[in-house]
Amino acid sequence: MTTQLTPAVAPSRRTAARRLSTRVGRVRELGIVVALALVVIPTAIVNPRFIQPQSLRDLLLNASIVALLAVGQTLVVITRNVDLSVGSVLGLSAFLTAQHFADNPGTPLVLGIGFGVAVGLACGLLNGLLVALGNVPSLVVTLGTLYVFRGVDYALAQGKQVNAANLPDALLNLGSSRVLGIPILVLVAVVVIVVAAVYLRSYRSGRELYAIGSNPEAATLAGIPVAKRTLTTFAVSGLIAGLAGALWVARYGTVDAAAGTGLELQVVAAVVVGGVAIFGGSGTVTGAALGALLLGTITSCLVVLQIPAFWQQAIAGALLLSAITVDRLLALRLAKALRTSEGTSHA
Repeated sequence: MTTQLTPAVAPSRRTAARRLSTRVGRVRELGIVVALALVVIPTAIVNPRFIQPQSLRDLLLNASIVALLAVGQTLVVITRNVDLSVGSVLGLSAFLTAQHFADNPGTPLVLGIGFGVAVGLACGLLNGLLVALGNVPSLVVTLGTLYVFRGVDYALAQGKQVNAANLPDALLNLGSSRVLGIPILVLVAVVVIVVAAVYLRSYRSGRELYAIGSNPEAATLAGIPVAKRTLTTFAVSGLIAGLAGALWVARYGTVDAAAGTGLELQVVAAVVVGGVAIFGGSGTVTGAALGALLLGTITSCLVVLQIPAFWQQAIAGALLLSAITVDRLLALRLAKALRTSEGTSHA
């Protein structure tokens, strides 16, 4: 006999759904850690220097910029959108930050980095306004702004580059200094990851992003300000890309208009490989950061093993396809489990 769900049963089902989704996410993150081990151990056997402290620090440094961008991208993808302009936003912010420091000697470090962050925020707001208020698909908007921002970057640079000799020592030291043996850039990335993770887990507006990605129409009916939340995610993505651009200057010193070219594909791959569903509604910033670390580690391992660059791109593409396939299979199994739970509740 079928009975109507009581108020006590519905919350129970929702709690079960959240627990199942969380368990799936943890399994995905654990899988990335296992994959990291499977990549690092054979490489270390072939070349023991690969796991020396300096080599490990270089791995973390190389992954820190992509991991930062992956945090902002995760917020966007969770809402069933995508930001393909992050590489161009980083490039524009990097060049303008470097130019600002070069043209204004004595600029305080925080103020100069804040300038780069403001540039990124402005770009993110433009993306967000077009997507959230203009109702234009994010793929179309950010593909367009990818070229617009890069074009502005080339127009401002006019073939020039800013050299490390024109930048303040405080900025360059930021890219090479360490605290307790850990590079400062890595610590900055970790802080941003932790803040974003706490926001998504502990704040209502953060949890609402998952509701929007799971079902935008239902989220609207539930009273969630979908347009406002979507605008916010793009603004935050741009802000973080601006910060990453300023840190890019600190990391590499010399900057031109090509900085960050093609980085958006690495970021999307890192996010998806890290377990963030490309169709929205699930995933964590921790998983995305681990995805960035995995892809960066694979690239470094292939270089150490003297494997051609073509295979680096091929493996990254294969991982991306595999992650999307796994996401789809997990989504189907999760839906089936929830339907089974619902059927049991009705029985």
